[in-house]
Amino acid sequence: MGLPCVLEAFTSIFEIGSISNKCCDELVVLGKVCHSVLVKRTLENPLFKDLSPATIIVKSIQTWNNCLGSIDSPSPST
Repeated sequence: MGLPCVLEAFTSIFEIGSISNKCCDELVVLGKVCHSVLVKRTLENPLFKDLSPATIIVKSIQTWNNCLGSIDSPSPST
């Protein structure tokens, strides 16, 4: 996963933002296990001690599910 997409995914989970379809593709290729472990490890970092783990986990699941949805949905043809 390239750095721009890592930053998009991070922002959509740990801050307020969205993730592009291109970055969703990269996230899904990374895999759910890696995605979950990266979120968990980030929450263990003292820099993020003030964040609510429950909120982050919900946002992580939402981001993952939204990415799966964007991958599974065919693009409209023009």
